[in-house]
Amino acid sequence: MSSPARSHDHAPAHDPIDPAHARSWQLVTAAEPDRFDDAERGEADAIILDVEDGVPDSGKHAARAAVAAWLGDGHRAWVRINAATTAFWEDDLAALAGCETLAGVMLAKVESGSQAEATADRLRPGTPILALVESATGLEAAPEIARSHAVFRLAFGSGDFRRDTGFDASDVAMSYPRARLAVTSRAARIAPPIDGPTLGVDADGLRLACATTRAMGMTGKLCMHTADAAVVNEALSPSQSETRWAHSVIERLGRDGSGIRSGSERPQLAEALKITERAEVFGIA
Repeated sequence: MSSPARSHDHAPAHDPIDPAHARSWQLVTAAEPDRFDDAERGEADAIILDVEDGVPDSGKHAARAAVAAWLGDGHRAWVRINAATTAFWEDDLAALAGCETLAGVMLAKVESGSQAEATADRLRPGTPILALVESATGLEAAPEIARSHAVFRLAFGSGDFRRDTGFDASDVAMSYPRARLAVTSRAARIAPPIDGPTLGVDADGLRLACATTRAMGMTGKLCMHTADAAVVNEALSPSQSETRWAHSVIERLGRDGSGIRSGSERPQLAEALKITERAEVFGIA
């Protein structure tokens, strides 16, 4: 469905990225609506206006109204809403139900497929649901959540997951939930999952964190700061050297595999095709 003409002067910094491929997902607290325009003009592939953890209970009503007004002015964004088990969930959905420029909803603390489906039922038909898995119960239910008709992608709420399970933030401790979400997404034939945010690091530290994200089969990352988006986009995109390698493999083996002469070449071609697909999406030569 096409969006209505914008009534404001500022467009996003780049052409829209298909959310199935989006790398950087910037969370913006809805308690500070003056930040919405800056986020829209930033480098993030997707912005998420947060009326859940980013807003205290006493400020939910005002934040929800600010989001509805901004979207109603022709802007487009995702919205993170409160968990289906909270008293705020129905009010969040009521405020968004008629919004034509709502890109989709990130549902917090998902622990069943039925929660995602009940959310979708209260929104415009076809509104995509990004399911945020943040607990042991949610991780155990991940296959059911991923198979829900309403869910198009999973995201990892790593901070709340650590609080729920007692895991620390090390790559070793977090490898199991990341792998579980990646394998589950592949088995359900949905887009690869989005990793949780990395806090309190410089650009080099964020690049290292993104290397772990890629290694675990995840292709997106939540961002807490505007400056994070450019780093994440670069780190989660194919490099020029990777793209050159992929083109050379496809040239040698053929896009249809007609040049394959050994079993070891088939996975090479599959990887090359995946790289070139993402390179094309992000405009990498």
